[in-house]
Amino acid sequence: MAASRRDDLIDTAVTLFHRDGYHATGIDKILAACGAAKMTLYKHFKSKDELIVAALRRRDEQWRNRFMRAVERHAGTPRARLLAVFDALEECSNGGELNGCMFVNAAAEFARADDPIHATAAEHKRLVLGYVRDLAAAAGAREPMELAQALRLLIEGAIVVAQVSGDTDAPQRARRVAETLLAAAID
Repeated sequence: MAASRRDDLIDTAVTLFHRDGYHATGIDKILAACGAAKMTLYKHFKSKDELIVAALRRRDEQWRNRFMRAVERHAGTPRARLLAVFDALEECSNGGELNGCMFVNAAAEFARADDPIHATAAEHKRLVLGYVRDLAAAAGAREPMELAQALRLLIEGAIVVAQVSGDTDAPQRARRVAETLLAAAID
């Protein structure tokens, strides 16, 4: 089945927002890239902000699904999966995605916490944290949320280091630190 024009707009917006940023990517650029008319855009979205939210939701779904599949492909046990999150991040870094995290970038460009774009970015981070917390609980961590929050710091740090400095080894350095955290948090 062919993708709908709405899907075309969202997919194009994901690519351009991720590559060029939200404020730097105008509606005309998105329309030209996907070959759509302004009328088509406004048939599906009331504003650019609404398109940004749709693009973030699409990216969230794609990224988390890919991330969780990669984690499971790298490790079979819950404890090993906690370390495999860094292997999954390394795949992203070495896959040419050095534009950083779309969600961090969105939160920076739309800094007010009550902005729907910022809130959508924050929701993605909460969902990833919940996934890591569930892995920590399944691995037998004494304080699953505490461990998940510590690992989140390493995950986010690895993403930012890769983005800012181009250091694609950051996820593996973060993984080595995570090994120490796991040894202290899981009996």
